[in-house]
Amino acid sequence: MDITQEFGPGNYRIRAYEAGRVVINERAFTDSLIVTPDRLEPHWPPRTLAALEPTNLELIMALQPEVVLLGTGPRLRFPAPEVMDFFRRKRIGFETMDTAAACRTFNVLMAEGRAVAAALLMA
Repeated sequence: MDITQEFGPGNYRIRAYEAGRVVINERAFTDSLIVTPDRLEPHWPPRTLAALEPTNLELIMALQPEVVLLGTGPRLRFPAPEVMDFFRRKRIGFETMDTAAACRTFNVLMAEGRAVAAALLMA
C-alpha cells in the first residue's frame, strides 16, 4: 500500500507498507524499527509484540517524542499493561494500532510538525 505524502517537515517519510516490510524514503526495511521525522533506528530489538519489554522503550524515550505510535503488525494487538503504564508514567501520548495505521498516522502527525515516534513491529 502506497502511503506517500509529499509535505511536512522531517527527513524521514514512510512511503509504503505491506505485511513485514516498510519503505522509508526510498529504502525498504524488514526488521522492527523506530522512526521519527528526523531519526531512524533501523534495528529495534523486539521482533514481535510478545518480545516487547519496558527495557525496549528506553530507546524511544531518548528520542523525546510527545506521542508514540506502536504498530503491532498486520493486525491490532495490545501490548502488556507494563508497556502502556511506562508511557503513562512518563506523560507521553501512546497509541497502539496495526502497523499500516501507524504508518499513515505517523505521516499525518509529522506533517503537522508533531514530535512523533513510530515504533513498528514487522512480525
